[in-house]
Amino acid sequence: MSGFSTPAADGVPPGGAGAGSAAGTAPGFGPALGYGPGPGSGGSRAPQVPAPRPFAWLRPSDPDRKAPATGRTVLAAVLTGLLASVLLMDGLGVNLLLCAALATVGAGTAARAAGRRLRVWTAAWSALALALLAVPALYEAGWPVVLSTVWAVGLASLALYGGRRWSGVLLALPGLLWQLVPALGWARRSLRGSGGNARGRVAPVLKGGLVAAVLLAVFGTLFAGADAAMAEVLGSLVPSLDLGELPSRVALFVLGLAAALGFAHIAAGPRRWDRTPVRPGRARSRLEWALPLAALNLMFGAFAVVQAVVVLGGGESVLERTGMSRSEYARQGFWQLLVITVLTLVVVALAKRWAPRATGADRRLARLLLGALCLLTLVVVASALGRMWFYVDASGLTALRLWVLAVELWLGVVFLLLIAAGLTPSAGWLPRAVVLSAALAAAGYGLVGPDALVAEHNVARFERTGQIDLRNVRGLSPDAVPALDRLPGDYRTCALGVIASDLAQAGPAPWYAASLAGARARDILAERPPADRLTGREYACDRVGLRHEFTFGG
Repeated sequence: MSGFSTPAADGVPPGGAGAGSAAGTAPGFGPALGYGPGPGSGGSRAPQVPAPRPFAWLRPSDPDRKAPATGRTVLAAVLTGLLASVLLMDGLGVNLLLCAALATVGAGTAARAAGRRLRVWTAAWSALALALLAVPALYEAGWPVVLSTVWAVGLASLALYGGRRWSGVLLALPGLLWQLVPALGWARRSLRGSGGNARGRVAPVLKGGLVAAVLLAVFGTLFAGADAAMAEVLGSLVPSLDLGELPSRVALFVLGLAAALGFAHIAAGPRRWDRTPVRPGRARSRLEWALPLAALNLMFGAFAVVQAVVVLGGGESVLERTGMSRSEYARQGFWQLLVITVLTLVVVALAKRWAPRATGADRRLARLLLGALCLLTLVVVASALGRMWFYVDASGLTALRLWVLAVELWLGVVFLLLIAAGLTPSAGWLPRAVVLSAALAAAGYGLVGPDALVAEHNVARFERTGQIDLRNVRGLSPDAVPALDRLPGDYRTCALGVIASDLAQAGPAPWYAASLAGARARDILAERPPADRLTGREYACDRVGLRHEFTFGG
């Protein structure tokens, strides 16, 4: 089911172009397609071997109809490309939201031309995409911004495609990628087929915009030369244009244009990925399937018992018996447990595919063994989280540790969803629920400000214990400045030295590429700049016990 509802095309069966004929002919065979004897050929000809058809698996998902591109759709895409070329050169911030708003207008226009209506899941995916696009306007940290942007693009694609099965959801997320090139041809064919009507609507707007830009440039230059205050205002509002940046700006224009047309191309008639045929796995015999799964359950059960003994005996007793420090014990098992969690997810998916399902007893056995494995995996997840928190308590929080904690928590949610799916009569809700949980996790991770959270935790730990590993905070983004500003003396100078130097070299960002966290960091450092790092040939970091040849900690 698509995120929008679409009226069926006249004369097109609900199954799409690849659904086959009403007489039961297999898709892609029969005289109409040139396979087998045709009219007048007689019955004596030997049957021909069907020629292989590339990408035949795509035929069932062909769209029922594809609306042509309208002049408004193309105009919105062109304006999106222009805005991207002008604003995205200086970095990411609110400019990404502005470009997304224009692309949304183009996609909405195309959907309206196709007769589609807004659905609940479309609104949900779109709202999450907008929340993710707000991350670059709030924070400076690079990895959360990249993660949020990628997820926003995927959710926008899913909102336009729709889908409720695994094939529909997973193929829709990267769906924009294979629409970038076809969308350009779609727009070109639509404009050519509409004669001069569409071009007559687009051309005046583009010409008027070009004349307005020339007039603003001329008079803006004159006003800036006449008044210093006006020059400062215009300098903060208008991006600087450098001919040396022309190739990059052209590339951004093409990328913005193609992305906006790609979304509009999907909205005008999406491919129905839910119709993609997925062959069920060959069911194995009960013993062949259940024996390895039961053995794995026993091993997981033994691990759960050992963990219960450790918890009841206390963590300190474990350290005494093993001779490990707190951080060594935590590091020794966390990564293995994380890998075990991911591999178990793969095992559950494969076991479900090959599970015997001929009788009710087979289905009950599959639910019992897979449900037990999922429950025992929650013990693994809890143990991994406990070990990582053990590590954080001993050595402090880092961006990497926070990231793996978030991933492990999300994996625990996935196993809870699998258990719930096993207890319900139908699991048709599961694919969208898993993607929704992942999108919420990505949005929560980005909107919480990971670098600010890491800095806050380490500073609070310093205020409580007097201990801080400055390697955990020196490489953070400007998001961390408000928390690090609370450190005293040389600790503050050492922690903020790299951030202050990077901000000074980068210079102030224009309003459309600046984040709230970056602006706040600049204000704090301007009001209370770090002391000189060198005093009598000695670095501030040396005075607090950290060599200036620092390394980043994991």
